[in-house]
Amino acid sequence: MSQEVKELLPLGSILILKESLQKLMVVGRGAVYNDPKTDEEKFADYMAVLYPEGINPKSTIFFNQNDISKVVFQGYTDGAKTRFLEIYNQWKNENYPN
Repeated sequence: MSQEVKELLPLGSILILKESLQKLMVVGRGAVYNDPKTDEEKFADYMAVLYPEGINPKSTIFFNQNDISKVVFQGYTDGAKTRFLEIYNQWKNENYPN
C-alpha cells in the first residue's frame, strides 16, 4: 500500500517546484491524467497552472509532493480538510497503491 498523505496543500496555494523559478497555483489534488509522452494513465498529488496567468489546458502541470521546493502562499483551509484527507487516502490506496 502507498503511504498516507499527512498533508496536501489547499487549492489556491502558490508554490515553486524544484529546479524552477516559475510560480504555480494548485487547482486540483489527486489528479489522474494521460501522460502525452507515454500515452499512459498516471497519478499526481497535484495539478497546477502558471501563476499569474491562470488556467490554460495546454500548460496544466502535474506533480507530486516531493517535487515542491518552496510554498509561497498556502490557500484557504477549514475543518473539512481532515475529512478530505481521509477520503483521499482511502481512494488513493485503493486505486493507485504505488
